[in-house]
Amino acid sequence: MCGIIGYTGSENVREVLLDALELLEYRGYDSSGIAVKERGTEEIKVCKCAGRVGDLRAICELQRALTGCGIGHTRWATHGGVSDKNAHPHQIGKVTLVHNGIIENYRELIEEYHLDGLKSETDSEVAAALVDRFYEGDPETAIKKAVRKLKGTFALVVLFADQGDAIYCTRNVSPIVATLCDEGAMLASDLTALCRFTNRYFVVPEYHILKLTETELTLTDFDGNRVEPEYQTADWELNSAGKNGYPFYMEKEIMEQPRAIEDTMTNRINSGMPDFTADGVPDTLFTDCDRICIIACGTAMHAGLVAQALVKSILHMHIDVEMASEFMYSDPVIDERTLVIAVSQSGETIDTLEAVKYAKRRGAKCLAVINVKGSSIARESDYVLYTNAGPEIAVASTKAYTTQLAVFYLIVARMAHSRGVFSAEETQSFVRELQRVPQAMQKVLERRHEIHVVARKLLEAKDLFMIGRGLDHSTLLEGSLKMKEVSYIHSEAYASGELKHGPIALITQDTPVVASVTQEKLVSKELSNIKEVKSRGADVVIFIKETLAGNLEEEYSVFRLPAMRDEFMVMPASVALQLLAYYVSSDKGFDVDKPRNLAKVVTVE
Repeated sequence: MCGIIGYTGSENVREVLLDALELLEYRGYDSSGIAVKERGTEEIKVCKCAGRVGDLRAICELQRALTGCGIGHTRWATHGGVSDKNAHPHQIGKVTLVHNGIIENYRELIEEYHLDGLKSETDSEVAAALVDRFYEGDPETAIKKAVRKLKGTFALVVLFADQGDAIYCTRNVSPIVATLCDEGAMLASDLTALCRFTNRYFVVPEYHILKLTETELTLTDFDGNRVEPEYQTADWELNSAGKNGYPFYMEKEIMEQPRAIEDTMTNRINSGMPDFTADGVPDTLFTDCDRICIIACGTAMHAGLVAQALVKSILHMHIDVEMASEFMYSDPVIDERTLVIAVSQSGETIDTLEAVKYAKRRGAKCLAVINVKGSSIARESDYVLYTNAGPEIAVASTKAYTTQLAVFYLIVARMAHSRGVFSAEETQSFVRELQRVPQAMQKVLERRHEIHVVARKLLEAKDLFMIGRGLDHSTLLEGSLKMKEVSYIHSEAYASGELKHGPIALITQDTPVVASVTQEKLVSKELSNIKEVKSRGADVVIFIKETLAGNLEEEYSVFRLPAMRDEFMVMPASVALQLLAYYVSSDKGFDVDKPRNLAKVVTVE
């Protein structure tokens, strides 16, 4: 959740740190701070406060520009409330430190090492005090001694007052990426913070120590052996993390979806057939399994529910979709004949990462569907399919979700062919329809003003319900989550057939209901359910496949979706629902990109 930045080099340190923290705001935070050390001095100046990075910038403007080194942090409160004193960095003795993660045994460490005089309520300050306690002039020895006493997850980035312009870091689970570029050396919790300077980076391995100076990166293991970093290149342009003229990242990312889908599919279709050769994923992964288990959280789990419907209807295989946060505690049925598919935009979702580790201990093969190269889940899994969505900054996921869907459609097509369910001709037909998705999405985007008109009808709603059947219900679960996340309207998605079993009691005069009608075999039943809520006073908005719409505009607010085969209607419908949530939020005057209480990357269980 929290964000980390470190920089040593020739640029204005304060501005590099503040600019990077603004790029990390999407991770979710409630306070922020920086520590700056001027070249040639031993004084480390800390500036921190509760609130936004903009508030921090206003305070820091009082400081003069300088070169040297510095570290910065955006904090999501876990231990101790939201306050100036609990914000990072923490400074004790010659040590100034920022920390991501959870130190589980911080109370025991306070007692064991008599760490008196702590100024905050945080576990992170305990880590700083412990490093300072062990520091006798050798930074790496002090860090290793401290780390061996810590229980939990951590990314520690440390400045030592008497160590020149060097920055030190180490980690366990919580991610850190680093790079050396023309402007100096940098590290961050997320590649997004480095995008202004470079798209070349490496992931700091667990239980290694990285030392950064302006001209050199030195990576060693805990035995003191020098290790060569394994550099990677991000598949996006350096400026692609900007808004490009849009008022919010969320709108920009919604608009990028046709291109993102094409980028995800292009190198995975060969002669009209799905092909994972370039990804190193063999067909045996899909043929040598008896069942599938998808593990994910939130939006990624909703992508898994769409995949579940496809697998059942096409492959007729047993498939479960598990909430990663509940997975290990629900005694899941996992063995060596289970294909586990882990889905995460960041590849750092802690619940999903721990679920992957559990599944592998049970003998399962793990395939990850991830957007970030070199992320923790990618490294832990046996095989990886990257979604190629590019940087997604808005907290509410849009293009990451639809690119995950695109990967699942390719997986189902490849499995169907390799298992003999589809002939080559049937597989190619399926893929041709998938290749129409960007065009269908673009048609929705070109008519987004129509959705904006519909959205205005929902601005005063306190409760909103979404109804649909089959794949429509799966789509609406994600649409409802989007509405909750960014508009703060209480929104629930129900399978239409379940209305009479309780939920219809919630329908009152003028209650908004959003219905999705895209499945031809279910259209009569769905329209019947819509009449049920309409008769009880509901104000109904219908997103419907254009070939099914008839004259519904006479009675309802209708948005006609471009027609595709039923199983692909999820894609244009998802874009329409994303736009609906976006316009409700923006018209209500909310910060669409940074919904309250939410974080983009959930790294704490």
